[in-house]
Amino acid sequence: MHAAAQPMFLRGLATLDHLLDKAASSGLDEAAILEARLAPDMRPFPDQIRMASFTARAAMARLAGADWPKTDDTEASLAELKATVALSRDFVAGVDAAAFAGAETRPVQLKFPGIELNFVGEGYLTSFALPNFYFHVTTAYAILRHKGVELGKRDFLGQLALV
Repeated sequence: MHAAAQPMFLRGLATLDHLLDKAASSGLDEAAILEARLAPDMRPFPDQIRMASFTARAAMARLAGADWPKTDDTEASLAELKATVALSRDFVAGVDAAAFAGAETRPVQLKFPGIELNFVGEGYLTSFALPNFYFHVTTAYAILRHKGVELGKRDFLGQLALV
């Protein structure tokens, strides 16, 4: 479970870090980027970064049976969003594989308004945490593309694990 979770979260967080760098160097108005969304009923760009970062931290902690560092979700600049990504990368990288002993069957309960989801660790990781994480990474990428940041598929894929 650790070998499936940690590298995927670290790779996606590295992608977010790279996307934030590209956004900062794009010459586009930062305020416009921070307000951007793909549709009126979708959350704006900063929320995509926050939710992806939160999902990585929370998933690693829930699967390890630990607490995770919280943020106040008030980032108001690309630099502050980068700091949240850095916090998340450091936390995810620091979770020891031994803490994942029994993670595949560890109960994970999520409560949202009007719904409670009960998982065991493996189902939580594969059917919720990773898909949710990559939904927000992909949406952040799409928002930046939509706003005119020069990005291509390689910017999303990041470092490939070649032999």
